[in-house]
Amino acid sequence: MVKTRSSFLFFLALGVFGIITTEMGIIGVLPQVSQQFDITPSQAGYLVSVFALIVAVSGPFLTLLASGLNRKAVLLAAILMFAISNMVYAYTTEFAAMLAFRIIPALFHPLFFSIAFAAAASLVPPERSGRAVTQVMAGITVGFAFGVPITSYLAAKISLSAAFLFGAIVSLAAFIGIIVRLPSMPVKERMTFGKQLGLLRKPQLWLTILIVATIFTAMSSVYSYFAEYLGEVTHMNGTWISLMLMVFGVTMIAGNFLFGFFANANMTRTVILFPLVYAAVYLFAYYWGSSFWPMAVIVFVWGAVHSGGLILSQALLMTDAREAPEFGNSLFVSFSNIGITAGTSIGGWFMAQLGAHRFIWSGIILLWLAFLLIMLKAATSKSLVGRYDRTGEDNGYS
Repeated sequence: MVKTRSSFLFFLALGVFGIITTEMGIIGVLPQVSQQFDITPSQAGYLVSVFALIVAVSGPFLTLLASGLNRKAVLLAAILMFAISNMVYAYTTEFAAMLAFRIIPALFHPLFFSIAFAAAASLVPPERSGRAVTQVMAGITVGFAFGVPITSYLAAKISLSAAFLFGAIVSLAAFIGIIVRLPSMPVKERMTFGKQLGLLRKPQLWLTILIVATIFTAMSSVYSYFAEYLGEVTHMNGTWISLMLMVFGVTMIAGNFLFGFFANANMTRTVILFPLVYAAVYLFAYYWGSSFWPMAVIVFVWGAVHSGGLILSQALLMTDAREAPEFGNSLFVSFSNIGITAGTSIGGWFMAQLGAHRFIWSGIILLWLAFLLIMLKAATSKSLVGRYDRTGEDNGYS
């Protein structure tokens, strides 16, 4: 029983890994895409921006529409679409076709994430639900640590087609694993649209959404320009920057489980301290950014702390969306993507105004804003207080 449980969590995490590899891996191969299709870098960038926009806008609505379908069937359809899309990327000669197959899987992205998290929590005993969600979310950090750089490496050393076929193979492996290991999950009692949308009438939920969006804005405002900061401020060359990106991703994996442990031990204290700890990391990066080896150590810690934003934001939002976990998870996916988009723009503006060194204050200011919002929530609601492993309770599955 334990072995079977672990295997279905592994394949859910593998599916998450495949989706992140497809979503973010494209960033590292945009130069090759521009060259292959004879388009400008800004045109190639539509493959990134259009995907993020579709995920942010469509997630909650599509999750509502799919709420009556067998959860296993939805997961299989979603991951199969990512496999097909990667195969299209590998062999198409038309940029319009590639763009179309960025739009289509983006529609399935929030469905897979929201259902995978809810399934992970519901198919294990309540006391293990938080740990199960953490294991599935590890697919995100592993995707950043290995999926993205492997995609870039294959495109540079072999071909663009090889890079995309890697994503297709991963998604197909997850598809087969989910077929074999995940039990059928029919919806025995469908939750009405009105009851799910009723979550949006809770003022505390909107405060939590604002906290989640602010945390992701703070993280992406600096991380989006991670390579440029290391190049211009720390004076690292391309090889060292690539190594630091890998170190960042690997320590994200460790941080994923570390923050899951902290959240299980004391959710309230962990959430309150998180923005303060992250702001301290940014301050160290600001004051020691021009020193090579101190900055290398800071990157090591930075990656571990960064993953806490994913774990804690999802757990915090689910304390207010317990009645409809899939819809709540779709809100998490949607507003985290909005935060990423906003953070990239804000960080870029700060960089244009203050330069590559001082722009890091954008993240510090936003993290202090997140801290104030968290304290407001703690003062006005009891929903911040609880154990992380409660995220899977009362989710309607058996």
